[in-house]
Amino acid sequence: MKGDTALHALHVLVMAGGRGTRFWPKSRRSHPKQVLPLLEEGSLLEATLDRIAPLVPPERVLVVTGREMEASVKQILAGRVPLSNVMVEPHGRNTAPAIGWGAVEIGRRGGGQAVMAVLPSDHTVERPDELRKVLDAASRAASETNALITLGMRPTHPETGFGYLEVGVEVGSWGGLQFFGVERFVEKPNLETARRYVEAQTHLWNAGMFVFTVDAIRDAYRSYLPETAVVLEQLMTNPERLEALWPDTEATSIDYGVFERSRHTFTIPCEIGWSDAGSWRALEEMLPAVEGGHGIARATLALGAKDNVVHAPNHVVALLGVEDLVVVESDGVLFVANKDRAQEVGRLVELAVQKGLGDIT
Repeated sequence: MKGDTALHALHVLVMAGGRGTRFWPKSRRSHPKQVLPLLEEGSLLEATLDRIAPLVPPERVLVVTGREMEASVKQILAGRVPLSNVMVEPHGRNTAPAIGWGAVEIGRRGGGQAVMAVLPSDHTVERPDELRKVLDAASRAASETNALITLGMRPTHPETGFGYLEVGVEVGSWGGLQFFGVERFVEKPNLETARRYVEAQTHLWNAGMFVFTVDAIRDAYRSYLPETAVVLEQLMTNPERLEALWPDTEATSIDYGVFERSRHTFTIPCEIGWSDAGSWRALEEMLPAVEGGHGIARATLALGAKDNVVHAPNHVVALLGVEDLVVVESDGVLFVANKDRAQEVGRLVELAVQKGLGDIT
């Protein structure tokens, strides 16, 4: 695909700034989820780079991250992506400022007609060939229509932890794939609503993957995030002023700040074996089977135990008469939770800070 003229100007911005608190205690400020070998097959960030390597050369891959995780991210990127392509935010302001800054840098290199794909660094994809086909098609559509494109995942079950896209009418076909308008973005629904969406086949999961031209996203920022647009314009000519200008950006997500307001948004239904790997429970189906459930450990011993999630690579974990637990050991911290409440782990991180244990967060 590298030789395809439609992809000549395609760049990728990889978002690697998240804390990943739902994977505490493995995920810490300096070593977040995306740089950890949670599946013993390399880190999620490495997997993201491997997926796009056949599509985009390393010099057109940029990675945005935060200061606390800069060292661990650069360690992974060394030899894969030029370290000059690592963009370090002064501090987190959510995804809209980070993506806007990425557009500035890509525009500096490729001009306003350059197409950029925005990809999270901490998701899993079982069918990378299909993802590359989708990105190819989306890059063509973005270049020809100036639309903002969001990749929508076909729901496989009624998930209440994701946002959804309501699919509109077909708007065209690019790269042999159909694209549709987006009627509206829907916040995380309750279970009954999620079931209705899946049965009706009218909604897609919002995966946080986007494709657009630099000019298109610049215009959208001017329309919907004018304060951030002013900062980005100044950064185009004065990149050394990043530290001083960054606090003037609007701290919001690109979903809420731009995509939910735009009326020129397309989506492409995807079936790429996607997961946001967003929590210990979500990771369960990707972990190998062990005695008493799924996970990674030196060994597990189980009697009358089932459906547990274990992550303690250097330890023997003994499970007796328990089920539906998450058991994680990392750097002197042992985390045990009911699977139904595992996504609340961020509250424990806050509690640790309150109790003067910030060093373990």
